[in-house]
Amino acid sequence: MLCKAASLLPTVFVILTDNLDLCQLKQYQNSKRISLYLSTKDEIDTLPILKHIFDMEKEAFVPQYHGKTMEMVKLKSMEDYETLPLTKWNIKQPSITENQENALKTGGLDLVILPGVAFTVNGKRLGHGMGYYDKYLKRCFQKNIKPYLIAVGFKEQIQEDVPVNENDVPVDIVLTG
Repeated sequence: MLCKAASLLPTVFVILTDNLDLCQLKQYQNSKRISLYLSTKDEIDTLPILKHIFDMEKEAFVPQYHGKTMEMVKLKSMEDYETLPLTKWNIKQPSITENQENALKTGGLDLVILPGVAFTVNGKRLGHGMGYYDKYLKRCFQKNIKPYLIAVGFKEQIQEDVPVNENDVPVDIVLTG
């Protein structure tokens, strides 16, 4: 998993490899409100990260998709996670019929952990093609909320370059595991 001590150079974008620890990042340690994607079988397993967020008594927010919009809504506990229904893509997601705390309406986020298809060492991220995270982050920025952005993936997902356009938001750091 993403867990061993690491020293970071003071650069804007850094690639951490060889299973370095998300938990050692001061940005993670100092964050109270964290958004985390719920992984599929083909992605870095984010369940241990979710458990750690709850163990550290931080607030966890996860994606809730409705049409072309994504919101980040609060999960209260691992028990809350276990009861989430599966989408047609076999991903756990909070139901849109339940009234859950929306991060943008209640103080924003300190940190966002993002998925992706491919990444570069300078923070470019190729998502899954729908622009959910880029649109969501632009809404954050419009409200003067600038969370620290961490992409997580496998070493094989690091590329020399990936196609991006003016709508794509670069990440602050990419962690590989």
